[in-house]
Amino acid sequence: MKDKTLVEEKMQKLIEMTARFCDEHLDEEYKQLCEKLIRKMSRKRNVPFLSGRIEIWAAALVYAIGSINFLFDRNFEPYVSGDDICNYFSTSKSTTSQKAKLIRDMFKLEHWDRELSTSQMIQNDPFRDLVMVNGFIVSIKSLPPELQELIR
Repeated sequence: MKDKTLVEEKMQKLIEMTARFCDEHLDEEYKQLCEKLIRKMSRKRNVPFLSGRIEIWAAALVYAIGSINFLFDRNFEPYVSGDDICNYFSTSKSTTSQKAKLIRDMFKLEHWDRELSTSQMIQNDPFRDLVMVNGFIVSIKSLPPELQELIR
């Protein structure tokens, strides 16, 4: 029972820390995605954020979500640099990026991830309308309407 209490306390702390950062520098969608990822991490058999500095985990969570959503690209909105994240949480960039990679690997996060991508990223997914039919990649639009409905 003590472990569940500790997990809950640290989870709430992480949610507060990432929410504060998102309120100040990002938007509501990033805030929700961070919380979703934190809750997902808290359900792991060995909860990763129980060890190590909580600030590093908070920074790494934002960094991981940001890296799959092109947050560090000035051509996208919102934009925040990796240094901005690390400065806010007072963490080193190398440690933060290593933890973020651990998180991305743990959950197999990549660009256009259906669960943890922003709506803008999902909308701009170049593979969104492609499906495999008999070993061939085709556009959903090239299929008969009844098959399109089945797939969507």
